[in-house]
Amino acid sequence: MNKIYPSAQAALDGVVQDGQLIAVGGFGLCGIPEALIEALRDSGKQNLTAISNNAGVDGFGLGKLLETRQIKKMISSYVGENKEFERQYLAGELALEFTPQGTLAEKLRAGGAGIPAFFTKTGVGTLVAEGKELREFDGETYVMERALVPDVSLVKAHRADKSGNLQFRLTARNFNPAVAMAGKITVVEVEEIVETGAIAPDDVHLAGIYVHRLVLNAKPEKRIEKRTITETPREHAVQTEKAGA
Repeated sequence: MNKIYPSAQAALDGVVQDGQLIAVGGFGLCGIPEALIEALRDSGKQNLTAISNNAGVDGFGLGKLLETRQIKKMISSYVGENKEFERQYLAGELALEFTPQGTLAEKLRAGGAGIPAFFTKTGVGTLVAEGKELREFDGETYVMERALVPDVSLVKAHRADKSGNLQFRLTARNFNPAVAMAGKITVVEVEEIVETGAIAPDDVHLAGIYVHRLVLNAKPEKRIEKRTITETPREHAVQTEKAGA
């Protein structure tokens, strides 16, 4: 079966629909499926619920789908870099299911493993546990979390062979394998496609059985997040003095 599609748009054709639950791989801007996100935006599909570690930034990543109002709800663990997300959420235009990062990863892993729910101590006694089943084990209280099984998963990998076996690069691996395994349909964008068997078995990070469609994006933008800090008054004075010298 040919899994390779000529473009991101073609890879999503007939797969994405209005109102779907869609998971997107990546951690911040690292390892996000840039081309597939743009293709999803261009598809015009509406009322999407997006599962992602993050909400992108203004004008990039999932920020593009927030700008076009295609996302009605986010299931995320970090949303702090997107002003448009903040504006929509505070205005009541966007729903948010705020989920601890480890819990989010486990909800996806459980979905891919066929486990419908699990118990965790994370979130007990907080807003995270409101409305959820609590149970005691060995004298400790746990909250039940349901697994996530997205209708479509959008994933970024470094290489794939023609059978869909994937190899991730360094920290871009992050949420991508769990997102890929959880999806009912998984679409993957990669920087290189090689012949089946060209990736050594020990270098295969995710088996092709989880991958339904592949698209080549040989030169992704790969934005880098940079830490910025505010100078203390003392540091500012020193810098000013140096500049005067």
